[in-house]
Amino acid sequence: MGIKNIIGKIDWFLLLLYLALLAVGLVSIYAAAFNENHTDIYDLTQNYGKQLLFIGISLFTGFVILLIDAKFFNTFAYLFYGLSIFLLLFVLVSGTTIAGSKSWIQLGIFSFQPSELAKFTTALAVAHYLGKNDTDFSKIKTKLIASGLVLLPMSLVLLQGDAGSALVFLVFLLVFYREGMTGLILITGLVAIILFLLTIFFSKWYVIIGVSVITIAVSFIIGNLKKNILKIIGVYSLIVIFVLGVNFAFNNILKPHQRNRINVILGIEKDTKNIGYNLNQSLTAIGSGGLTGKGFLQGTMTRYKYVPEQHTDFIFCTIGEEGGFLGVTVVLLLYLAFFIRIIVLAERQRSVFSRIYGYGIVSILFFHFTVNIAMTIGLMPVIGIPLPFLSYGGSSLLIFSIMIFVFLKQDANRMNIL
Repeated sequence: MGIKNIIGKIDWFLLLLYLALLAVGLVSIYAAAFNENHTDIYDLTQNYGKQLLFIGISLFTGFVILLIDAKFFNTFAYLFYGLSIFLLLFVLVSGTTIAGSKSWIQLGIFSFQPSELAKFTTALAVAHYLGKNDTDFSKIKTKLIASGLVLLPMSLVLLQGDAGSALVFLVFLLVFYREGMTGLILITGLVAIILFLLTIFFSKWYVIIGVSVITIAVSFIIGNLKKNILKIIGVYSLIVIFVLGVNFAFNNILKPHQRNRINVILGIEKDTKNIGYNLNQSLTAIGSGGLTGKGFLQGTMTRYKYVPEQHTDFIFCTIGEEGGFLGVTVVLLLYLAFFIRIIVLAERQRSVFSRIYGYGIVSILFFHFTVNIAMTIGLMPVIGIPLPFLSYGGSSLLIFSIMIFVFLKQDANRMNIL
């Protein structure tokens, strides 16, 4: 496909939304990391200069992707997936530890996080498998292989100590649901979350007693006890095992700082100076923005670095303080339009691979978006998830950009699919 054909067939609305988010991110990073002695935005000694370089590399990589044959990524999906698995294994042996997670590969002055690549390649591998085979989730084989493709990189990332990135892989349940998986699994996930919270808040024995009472009541409501007794006992046993497992995992597997973060978020513990410091500073910065914000480079919390890691995980604070409610609303609407556009494009694909891949990347990006903003306003624990296209970081920006440009290429080629 020539350049003229690409220009004519590419979805410019999605591309413009992507560029708008890049622009918002660069301006926000400039404000968060502003240095009066280095005011040039292209100064490579500053984070905003490096981010501008990352944007340039991402755009160049995206342009190259648009020139590549659309079948390339489907054909070599498993090869890319295998490469990411190798890098995840390599990190476990020879990786660099940053912020408590051994999940980085040092490349000179830059650091690369293979878990970011694994999200992209897993989306490719899942789309290739389900696109090549009948997406019949009533078959055990389909469930096992599709789940295995997701659980393998997720487990390796979890072994690195990066629980936040590992959780991202759970979004593929949404992709499976779109492709025919029963909604029972999603309901089970919701019940598991509720049981997890109850077990954290209350004694495990109180939760088990409550479950026992509910089980007995449901048994009488359903009726025909003899016929359903084995199912009821089975479900009850699984719930009890889960509750006991949550209690054990929370106290013996999670690291102290992870437990403390969850307790602070849930209000079980009060901490304004240590674990909860970032969150309190974040809430103060966002709240101080008011309706219209303090103006570009006028945010006191931002200007004087009162919020740790503000140019990375807490970049949303900069938008809240300097742009206020109106600025936050504009950014949220940009993201909303961005996600909806990807879904619309995914639904119009003739290729099953392209449709599943589209749902894969929008699920990944939406998870990052939701968790990042939720943790900056105190609705979720702080787990180190970057805000797509806005947070500072070369590896995450590059991989997110590759995800989008591969999808743009697939969409531009959709009319060639019979």
